[in-house]
Amino acid sequence: MPLLTEIMYHPPIQYFAQALKSDGLLIEQHENYVKQSYRNRCHVLTAQGMVPLSVPVLRGNSKDKTLITEIEIDYSQKWYNVHWRTIQAAYGRAPYFEFYSDYIREVYERQPKYLFDLNVDFLRLYLKFLKLDRPVGFTDSYQTEQPAGVLDLRNRIHPKIIPDNLYVQPYTQVFGKQFVQDLSIIDLLFTQGPKSLFYLQ
Repeated sequence: MPLLTEIMYHPPIQYFAQALKSDGLLIEQHENYVKQSYRNRCHVLTAQGMVPLSVPVLRGNSKDKTLITEIEIDYSQKWYNVHWRTIQAAYGRAPYFEFYSDYIREVYERQPKYLFDLNVDFLRLYLKFLKLDRPVGFTDSYQTEQPAGVLDLRNRIHPKIIPDNLYVQPYTQVFGKQFVQDLSIIDLLFTQGPKSLFYLQ
């Protein structure tokens, strides 16, 4: 069954655990932008603990509703340098950092205008890293009710919602003695590399 979700920035591990069980991914492109969600943020693990990384946007901070595909990234803040330095500090010593890092940095350097495009680029990259062969499609219109034949997880994968059915076998993380669940997929990829898919099963 295809999985219907919003697009996310460096999606959390639970997103890919759900994708593994699906027949494909259907991305909602006709929704309005929602602040304080994974649409523009992710969580990574640093020496200081879990740290959120947020992409600043030029639109979507007002009361006016804006389509997710029309949300422009604010590059005047040089946020991508901060994000990349944080990722380097968090995972530079991880076993597979050098294996994946250049590809991720290349996406940042392209500086796509829209948040939606940035997130789609990262999503396709991570599916490739995981060797998770799932077709990626996009909605034709917004449907309030769950469309037939799909698993609707829109707004269900959220920083403030603790997943009640997610169990990822603990793996060795770079920092901390206690395993931290459901970080960005980059935490799993940088530490486990080609074995990452095993932990999603």
